[in-house]
Amino acid sequence: MELDLRAGDGLKIWIDIVNSPHVRFFHSIIRYLENQGEEVLVTTRRFGDVHRLLDLFGIEYNLVGWHGVSLEEKLIRSTQRAYELSQIISREKPDVAVSKHSIELPRVSYGLKIPSVYVLDNEHAIAANKLTLSLCDRIILPEVIDREAVIRCGADPDHLYPYNGTSEITHLVDFQHNPNVFQDLKLDLEKEKTILMRPEPALASYLEADCRKTVLSPIVEALEDQANILVIPRFREQQKIFENDKKITLIKPPVDTFSLMKACDLVIGAGGTMNREAALLGTPVISCYPGELLSVDSYYIEKGLMKRSTHPDEIVGLARELLQDNHHHPQLSTDDLFKIIIDSIYQAGED
Repeated sequence: MELDLRAGDGLKIWIDIVNSPHVRFFHSIIRYLENQGEEVLVTTRRFGDVHRLLDLFGIEYNLVGWHGVSLEEKLIRSTQRAYELSQIISREKPDVAVSKHSIELPRVSYGLKIPSVYVLDNEHAIAANKLTLSLCDRIILPEVIDREAVIRCGADPDHLYPYNGTSEITHLVDFQHNPNVFQDLKLDLEKEKTILMRPEPALASYLEADCRKTVLSPIVEALEDQANILVIPRFREQQKIFENDKKITLIKPPVDTFSLMKACDLVIGAGGTMNREAALLGTPVISCYPGELLSVDSYYIEKGLMKRSTHPDEIVGLARELLQDNHHHPQLSTDDLFKIIIDSIYQAGED
């Protein structure tokens, strides 16, 4: 991959990683920048398995703050985190700040006059977008997202950089498939077919959901006698939902989810990122996300890379069909998002 860059100028780049999928998103970017001689400062927060995944990928980081559950707690935690980050970043003096849906980075970088690069893929995260987009210098977003929806949240139209594809295409940049992932995880798989399931992001502000329940429950019940069911819960409450069901296997993060998805015969996800990753890997996938469909998911559905339903009976029927079919997986042609982000970082550093 040729990059038209002036690397090695001694930039200090601050990257704030606030959610588990962002670890894989930024991994290849961090490694590239470090190999070019740049200094990369990574911050994260206590939320889910983010810090464990950073350990798994060998990324050094500063653990700063927490993620809240209630609206009040989210506000307090975010305010505290912005304060703590302000102290750290004032001392470190980075040249560029980079994030994907971080609430605090745009506020801190704007306040300290640090150019920012912001990666956006969720137009329905209205509260988060209103708090951040007006403060960002460069907003990289899929071209399938309605520009007006982003502008209504405060984004400057001149700061939008659309691309063809979704953010998950960077996740494949340095992926090395492990064909022995089932054995490494010591999975006792009795049936011929295996389904991987992921519950909904019930703690997210953009989704009204009860973390003690999941839309997957009736689907698991209907399919667990026909296939091996693997479930990757997001947090402890979701783990409790399934832990007494002896017919399913709970996967405890962090794990090599890419190799796991590629090894499975089907993915059924009530979230977003893992569904899109599975689609890119060529594994059949059904989205049962219970909220309003994101533009990036519509993109995969229209390209024939993903099925979609919120009705358990229909999902079960689709699952049975996909487990039996030798499906044709369409090829996806996208822009080089990795290069776009690297270019944007260097250009922001020159501003």
